[in-house]
Amino acid sequence: MTTTTVDRSTAPSAFGLSDNFAGTGSLLRLYLRRDRIVLPLWTLLIGLMPAIQIASIKDLYSTQAQLDSFAATTAGSPALLAMYGPVFSSEFGSIGTWKAGAMYTIIAIATVLTVIRHTRVEEETGRAELVGSTSIGRYAGLTAALIMSYAGALFAGIVCALSLASNDLPGAGSLAFGAALAASGVVWGSLAAVAAQVSTSARVARGVAFGTLGATFALRAVGDAGNGVLSWFSPIGWCLQIRPYANERWWVLIPLCAVAALGTVAAYALLGNRDIGSGLLAERPGPPSATPGLSGPLGLAWRLQRGTLLAWTIGFALYGLLIGGAVNSVGDMLGGSDTIRDVVTKMGGSEQLQQSFITYAIAMLAAAASAYSISATLRLHDEESSGRVEATLSGAVGRARYTLSHIGFALLGPAAALLIAGTAIGVVYGAATGDLAVKLPQSIGAAAVQLPAVWVVTGITVALYGLAPRFTPVAWGVLSAMVVFYFVGSLDGLPQWMVDLVPYVHPPKLPGTEFRAQPELWLLGIATILIGVGVAAFRRRDLR
Repeated sequence: MTTTTVDRSTAPSAFGLSDNFAGTGSLLRLYLRRDRIVLPLWTLLIGLMPAIQIASIKDLYSTQAQLDSFAATTAGSPALLAMYGPVFSSEFGSIGTWKAGAMYTIIAIATVLTVIRHTRVEEETGRAELVGSTSIGRYAGLTAALIMSYAGALFAGIVCALSLASNDLPGAGSLAFGAALAASGVVWGSLAAVAAQVSTSARVARGVAFGTLGATFALRAVGDAGNGVLSWFSPIGWCLQIRPYANERWWVLIPLCAVAALGTVAAYALLGNRDIGSGLLAERPGPPSATPGLSGPLGLAWRLQRGTLLAWTIGFALYGLLIGGAVNSVGDMLGGSDTIRDVVTKMGGSEQLQQSFITYAIAMLAAAASAYSISATLRLHDEESSGRVEATLSGAVGRARYTLSHIGFALLGPAAALLIAGTAIGVVYGAATGDLAVKLPQSIGAAAVQLPAVWVVTGITVALYGLAPRFTPVAWGVLSAMVVFYFVGSLDGLPQWMVDLVPYVHPPKLPGTEFRAQPELWLLGIATILIGVGVAAFRRRDLR
């Protein structure tokens, strides 16, 4: 008698539909356990941030005239429209959630990372094939990942709607904002599932998803700054076009749901027509021999880091141009409110609103630079988890030399991105005011003084990697908490000792105040100690 063995990973059609989804619940519980900290963190933070924005400015616009002035000034500034989108109404709810529209992009990033982590990363590391050799169905992993990410997006939307309504805002507008937030997360989760089927590399899958996100954000920005047509080619633009608190357009949810459904169906179709571990885009074979640049760990680190560094630097340059173009609109946008001037001063800036705006904007760019720094440092974690670092260290490469090659990019990459952003701000601002010789060095200096604060975050990530490599991704949670503390604490929402834990509040508030070296030296010292501890710990521990 001859026994025929069927490979379920390559012939899903030979089994019933229910077999392909077998074990979905078990994998879902596993994924929820693995994300038991990260998932609640990003859903709650993203869901609460719009309400935090509302609470922070509730007392700033006390008259309708100030709201009207804000809306009129915003409508006349292409730079502000490109950064945040249009203000569709002079009602407080519409104006109060204007900048919170950035959460549509933030939740997209969160769902993309979540889906790719539990799909393509599982295949890249071989865990999906191991699990699939049991009674787990072909589509179980993708289904569990999508259920978790979609549920997280829906939960964030519910939290957002309830928290906005609790601030005495109209219920319809609050529900519309929450629905748009959830829809953005679901749409980009489905597109991330498609990207996960494209390549055998999680890095390329993230690049495809984030490249698409960046392109749609650019379409939205150019469209909103122009005649608005291009905005309708962007899911991010659709979320804004729902227009919470401004005669809501509920029908815009239809194309968002349609894209999410099409993306989900396409992901399943693509998964069913490829082998586990493979991708639709074949990997390009490399040259037969390595170039001299790959002769050492620094060359290898450059090869691994250069694409991400280039993308982040271009993004910072573009955002710097937008900030530089928006500076001159700040005074008119604030509507002459003395209360707002006091709040801006509390945020650490001088009484000159334009300089305070640059200070605050660059501090937020420093937080973004910290995100790149964490990503660059986590490359060490990824290389170790995949087993590649063991092969690298088996040669004539020391552990300290290997780690410092990647840490160098985590230190110098944010420096390059921030300084280029500062240059872009200074050039546009200086050209607009006719004072380039003064504004350019001021903006570059404001960016440079934030670098020690960024490097403290780098040090925290390196220390986590050396001491507790399993918990290295917790660095993302640390950064998220710092951003919340800085945003809320600057408005007297938190005790001062909690605000002081955020490194971005300590550098001199340039331009507008005198430079002080003491806080810079303290931050540099803390960063140096943390990096030293992390490198020393890595040299003495076993590889995972």
